[in-house]
Amino acid sequence: MNNPVLMMSALGVVSLFMLSLLGAAIYMTIKPRLRLKKRLAAIGAVSSAPAQRGDGRRQKRIQDKVKSLQEKNKRQQRGDVLRASFLQAGLHADIKAYVIASIITGLTCAAIAAVAKLPLIAVPLIGVAGALGLPKLFLGFLAKKRQKNFIAHFAEAIDVVVRGIRSGLPIGECLAIVSREFEGPVGEEFTLIIEGQRLGLTLDDILERGLQRIPIPEYRFFAIVLQIQKQTGGNLADTLEGLSTVLRERKKMRDKIKALSSEAKSSAAIIASLPFAVLGMLSLLNPEYVGLLFSTSTGNWIIGIAGFWMVCGVAVMSKMINFEI
Repeated sequence: MNNPVLMMSALGVVSLFMLSLLGAAIYMTIKPRLRLKKRLAAIGAVSSAPAQRGDGRRQKRIQDKVKSLQEKNKRQQRGDVLRASFLQAGLHADIKAYVIASIITGLTCAAIAAVAKLPLIAVPLIGVAGALGLPKLFLGFLAKKRQKNFIAHFAEAIDVVVRGIRSGLPIGECLAIVSREFEGPVGEEFTLIIEGQRLGLTLDDILERGLQRIPIPEYRFFAIVLQIQKQTGGNLADTLEGLSTVLRERKKMRDKIKALSSEAKSSAAIIASLPFAVLGMLSLLNPEYVGLLFSTSTGNWIIGIAGFWMVCGVAVMSKMINFEI
């Protein structure tokens, strides 16, 4: 009786110690970003006065437009997150089919947990986690894939619009050319823009719906440029050419970060796979020794705690090697 109690106490102490280390690691990870945000805020506060002397009105209009778009997106996300996830994934919103798929996924996960002879308390928890998490992860995967495809060809589509405007074509015809020549999300979005104009929708409504389907900074830049250009006028070709240059520089920076962090990602994958590899080798060499983890309550607790810290470690490594531009 004393041995399990002592073991659980030791595991509790070790867990608290590891939790403190995890908190310190997370703090050290986000500390440079917080410092960078403070510096950017200070620079913005200092440089606001000169901007008001020249094109302060235009800058203020752009900032107001960005804030209005962000507020609309927040209201939309609060109202119907699931429908927005379907739109971003490029799927038709069928809530009933999604609920049925979630229930089937949850029952499958619970059945696998029961076959693995996990504790009875863990079976319903795993079922609920599978029903709520896996379909959402699948929709997020489809949305990320669609957004990457859009970003990869968006700058080329803007270049086509710029060349068409400079050759004397109207903006509507330039957008129609992009919708015909480009496949995937870029062609679909430009087709929806043309159809919205034919139906009599305003440009603000069309771009707002586009941001619900493609909520990325690149498309937000495009929407802001078109809306500001509509209000202030000017040379649209030069403005879109500048936007294309910015998008290409962002893509170049993203590819550079991906190349520099590839070694760290490989190391993280190797470190994360080592426990499973060692467990598999030990199960082949000495099955009775490894079987204690699955056949005893103490072993089940050890697996649960180890899995929890494994997830925390993978999350910390993922946060450290993934950068957003």
